Amino acid sequence: MNLLTLLDMAAEGHGDRLLLGTANRGLTGAQLAVRARRGARHLTAAGAGTVVYIGENGLSVPLALFAASAAGLPFLPLNYRLPASQLAEIIGRQDRPFVIADAAPELVPGTVTVTPGEWEDLVADPSCGEGVSDSGEPADDDEAVLLMTSGTTAAPKSAVLRHRHLVSYILGSVDFGSADTADAVIVSVPPYHIAAIANLLSNLYSGRRIVYLDRFTARNWLEVTTAERVTHAMVVPTMLARIVDELETGDASVPGQLRSLSYGGAPLSPVILGRALALLPDAGFVNAYGLTETSSSVAVLGPEDHRAAVASENPAVQARLGSVGRPLPEVEIEVRDADGKPCPPGQAGQIYVRGPQVAGEYREAGAVTDPDGWFPTRDEGYLDDGGYLFVRGRADDTIIRGGENIAPAEIEAVLEQIPGVAEVAVVGLPSEEWGQRIGAFIVTRPGVGLSADEVREFARARLRSSKTPDTVTFLGELPHTATGKLLRRQLATLAP
Repeated sequence: MNLLTLLDMAAEGHGDRLLLGTANRGLTGAQLAVRARRGARHLTAAGAGTVVYIGENGLSVPLALFAASAAGLPFLPLNYRLPASQLAEIIGRQDRPFVIADAAPELVPGTVTVTPGEWEDLVADPSCGEGVSDSGEPADDDEAVLLMTSGTTAAPKSAVLRHRHLVSYILGSVDFGSADTADAVIVSVPPYHIAAIANLLSNLYSGRRIVYLDRFTARNWLEVTTAERVTHAMVVPTMLARIVDELETGDASVPGQLRSLSYGGAPLSPVILGRALALLPDAGFVNAYGLTETSSSVAVLGPEDHRAAVASENPAVQARLGSVGRPLPEVEIEVRDADGKPCPPGQAGQIYVRGPQVAGEYREAGAVTDPDGWFPTRDEGYLDDGGYLFVRGRADDTIIRGGENIAPAEIEAVLEQIPGVAEVAVVGLPSEEWGQRIGAFIVTRPGVGLSADEVREFARARLRSSKTPDTVTFLGELPHTATGKLLRRQLATLAP
């Protein structure tokens, strides 16, 4: 099966149902399928080899993705915030790029470029691609989507997701046609994030209408969620923190029709999660853990897990609120020690995943899975006795102070408990004496006064002295990518 198969299933099963857009402007399943094939014929006539998308969320995204699939081409969404020189360099590496870009810049001379609006108008015209034959079905092993990794710890790479990987994820995690006719989901992560691709495919397959939010603000998110009667949502932790703040300090009403709220992409403060659970008691919370290279989520902490952790008096069950849940049915997760041997429950090591949705492949480096199909995530964590996965952070983020390995997440979890702390990040800073020293970077809530000594005393009372921050720096905000990942390398340049 391939992405075109999923599109055709949606067109046949939900042909008359509005699946994309607002209640006043959108596309049915049948309209999407027809326009995608028109777009494919246009791409074929244009001699395209790759479809590059540079822009915000909107109807043009699914129209471009499925047109690329129908034409047998890979779809490459890029971060529109990148400098023009970097965009041009990436585009220049692609085979015969057809570019859909907001400003329609000629980043690479001779490249065919249209705006998202022009693309939507183009495929809406019945004469689009007239006289051009449809391409054959893409093979399961053909490239479907290319995504640039975020590059928070290394130079960005082109992750390759083939049709079989994405289809395996959908078939292993979503029931076809399972959504109610009134269901709607709001997608506010940018198109170049794996969560945006996964949300498009999974909601289309289930028959749930997708409402795109082009630019996120907490106020706008709440207004659209209420106006469009959104029942499902997915946010990254920074978005959820701002939504919680807006609900507590603003005059926006709680979207009472919201039944499911997924969060993921980065660690979420237990304090913020607790506030969110209190503000949205009728919503089922879902924590999802996955990577670009695994075609989205590989582990999920579902609503029942959240409720069980909150209600339990067992400390081990309560702790699972800080986990990312258990593996999806067709995914295996293993935690290994430094010698590559599986760790027993409770022992931390590096996280490996395996399954039909796991790609683990880059254009620049080829496949990085081992002969048995295991992909090294480069995340550290552990499994508890019940198979719940706890992620401690990137292996590269580990602080080595005086020969002791220190996980930043352990210190961050303590500092987040300080009243008035909105965000916190802990990183290793260079030290001639210790190799590395511990630097804490803190954002306080408005009107809160907090000193570095108070932070250090709070940490020292709850952690060993070797884990007490050596320096504390207060910032107006922490540097994040647009998808919520903390840019730790930038923090090191802000230390005193």
